[in-house]
Amino acid sequence: MASGSMSTRGNGSSWTPQQNKAFERALAVYDRDTPDRWHNIARAVGGKTAEEVKRHYDDLLEDIKNIEAGQVPFPNYRNVGN
Repeated sequence: MASGSMSTRGNGSSWTPQQNKAFERALAVYDRDTPDRWHNIARAVGGKTAEEVKRHYDDLLEDIKNIEAGQVPFPNYRNVGN
């Protein structure tokens, strides 16, 4: 679910790169102590419900957990320009 890609991970709702960027910015503004955090983030993203942004956040946490556990292989980048 990288911010540069569209994600539909299990929730049937696609996210545009612009919505992902707005989501990332909103997470920086509305921390976990913010009242109505998910509603505020949904409003900042546009076109998503509070439940959708919460699910998107949970997917992000799962991705991070898998990356940190070494369960995501490194991409096989070709050496370009050398």
